Amino acid sequence: MYLECTCIGIGIERWNRLMKGSKPLNYKWLKRRIKKYLPELYDALCMDFYNPYEEQTRVTRTHYILVHSSIEYFIKK
Repeated sequence: MYLECTCIGIGIERWNRLMKGSKPLNYKWLKRRIKKYLPELYDALCMDFYNPYEEQTRVTRTHYILVHSSIEYFIKK
């Protein structure tokens, strides 16, 4: 599990490919996985605090998609 990219600067074509087939994912479950496997990202995003975008958390066949501060974080499984 690693952070592949964010939505900033990837272009609409790549964003569409990464979002293709995405489905909702439980934010609290992903938050626990990030805390365990990507603690530096967890700390950098201050994930201990409320995230108003948590209902936008998604998953695809290859990525977890965390939305934080209106930025999508594409985390490779």
